[in-house]
Amino acid sequence: MLGGRPVFVLFGSSIVQYSFSNGGWGAALADIYARKADILLRGYIGWNTRRALQVMDKVFPKDSPVQPSLVIVYFGGNDSIAAHSSGLGPHVPIDEYIDNMRKIAEHLKSLSEKTRVIFLSCPPLNEEMLRTSTSSTILSEIVRTNATCRLYSDACVALCKEMNLKVVDLWHAMQKREDWMTACFTDGLHLSEEGSNIVVEEILKVLKEADWDPCLHWKALPTEFAEDSPYDLVSSSGDATVNPSEWTIHRKIPWD
Repeated sequence: MLGGRPVFVLFGSSIVQYSFSNGGWGAALADIYARKADILLRGYIGWNTRRALQVMDKVFPKDSPVQPSLVIVYFGGNDSIAAHSSGLGPHVPIDEYIDNMRKIAEHLKSLSEKTRVIFLSCPPLNEEMLRTSTSSTILSEIVRTNATCRLYSDACVALCKEMNLKVVDLWHAMQKREDWMTACFTDGLHLSEEGSNIVVEEILKVLKEADWDPCLHWKALPTEFAEDSPYDLVSSSGDATVNPSEWTIHRKIPWD
């Protein structure tokens, strides 16, 4: 953390890693919080909750002098992949998935009194698009179904209710859009810009409504270097400068 800015960490699998590509939700959050907080990526392709528990102490050491203000967690898509006959691969049985997610939450909540957590549940899939986009000669067949994704999504939401954690129910949020099957994905699984915009909207809604002190919604956080400066652009009158620190005119979406 530089200059005392809050740190937000995105922790999960490829839906987290890819969130900084092609108009993704992580990139959108980084833009929204550009003068508010640092958004760090700690989510990688193929990770599941077992891998998460292996690296928790390295990614989130309890003795770190700086702890995150917010951690946004997404796991479940890879855990819900059908088991491989070899016993290898990312599949995690749902009971173990719930237990692992509980351990992740407990670790994150123990980092500091001010560390907040938001879980993202599994979004739905476009199974037909996924089948045509994931054929591979180097990977064994990967079996994902909407039915299984919903089970893991529901399990995540139920756990968050039990633990009084904030959660974004992506399963239902995505399907509020009528054309979600064609608009929200790049390959039937990973999110397009339209799908990512839903994630951003839902996260901002949680941050705005949460009874947290301090509030972590972008409009509530102080703007870094917001003071007037004689080095800003000169106004049309020519006798003063214009402070651009709160400008958001570059954004396609006027995020609330």
